[in-house]
Amino acid sequence: MLKSTNSSVPIGDALAPVGHEVIKGYLKTIDNSPGVYRMLDRESRVLYVGKARNLRARVSNYARPSGHNGRISRMISMTSSMMFLTTRTETEALLLEQNLIKQLKPKFNVLLRDDKSFPNILVTTNHSFPQIKKHRGAKKEQGT
Repeated sequence: MLKSTNSSVPIGDALAPVGHEVIKGYLKTIDNSPGVYRMLDRESRVLYVGKARNLRARVSNYARPSGHNGRISRMISMTSSMMFLTTRTETEALLLEQNLIKQLKPKFNVLLRDDKSFPNILVTTNHSFPQIKKHRGAKKEQGT
């Protein structure tokens, strides 16, 4: 089950806050569930799609004013709103993140644009009870 939250600041408002302050405001509205978040700029363009085992903890990292590299600092400074989709499991969040990145092609998502590092799910068939495993990148193990 997916639960969507979109708490946005007015688009096009030159005085609307952006960056850390906007992100900090979302911390009150999200819980500790796994899910996917989107960072949007003033024109509602998706800057970044990310997944989290714990949405509140992950988003709180972006609310800190320091400790980010230049690329992340730039992305945070451009963020004027966020959207959240909660999922039942981290695996659901991983698959949703992958699909959204393929569909939306956000400016700041660079790793998942390369097919070699896409998340994969392996279903093993060499046991009486098949196992489900998740991983990123190429893997030599055989499965379905």
